[in-house]
Amino acid sequence: MGILRAIAFAIGSVVLAVAPVAAQERSALKQGFELPANSGKRILVFRPSVSVGAQSTGGMFEPNGDWTEKASRNLQVSLERLQSRLGNTVVLAPEAYGEDAQRLQEHMALFAAVSQAVIEYQFFVGNRLPTKKRDNKNDVFDWSLGAGVATLPGAQDADYALFLYNRDAYGSTGRKILQVLALLGPGIAVKSGEHAGYAGLVDLKTGDLLWLNADGAMGGDVREEDGSEKRVRQLLDDFPGSDIKPAK
Repeated sequence: MGILRAIAFAIGSVVLAVAPVAAQERSALKQGFELPANSGKRILVFRPSVSVGAQSTGGMFEPNGDWTEKASRNLQVSLERLQSRLGNTVVLAPEAYGEDAQRLQEHMALFAAVSQAVIEYQFFVGNRLPTKKRDNKNDVFDWSLGAGVATLPGAQDADYALFLYNRDAYGSTGRKILQVLALLGPGIAVKSGEHAGYAGLVDLKTGDLLWLNADGAMGGDVREEDGSEKRVRQLLDDFPGSDIKPAK
């Protein structure tokens, strides 16, 4: 029992030691784009893409159907509760079936890939692609999902689309123990758990990404109602024309 307590104490100490001092959240707005509140624009909101599971000892993602279903439900409820505060008319995307569903899934995956590219090659100067390198004071935010977004369900009835992507991998017991042993042994920092979320506003006529809020270390346990509320508030923080503020 003493050994277990010692391991538990060590795990807690390591988690506190390696926890990020500040979130990695960054947001960006395409130059020249404005969306003031009550502008008369219509925003098409798609159901968030959600994936929740465990991070194995070796770092592999192990999906958990129950967690994902619960998180999807919680996040959707929180989104519906807050969407009236986005500043403009919100249009809920219709249910997609067949080819429409496949096309939507492909664009959700594309949105996640583009968001990750923005984080890696635009938000952090040292990794920028040659085409994205600009003076820090004159950043050019120029990314797109392509004109295919105009064919998505409900697109013909809106001006913009709001995409939300959420992925959580909660560190398993084995992963946490490895984290402790790696730090106390060779002094290597091993990350336990991954929590990424992206929210983006896309022009439905051109496919241009107009606004993005991306975070590779989000807070809030999406398996719980309060945690989902916090997560959605983080995702929609700084949304153009919105009065939504992050949860304390």
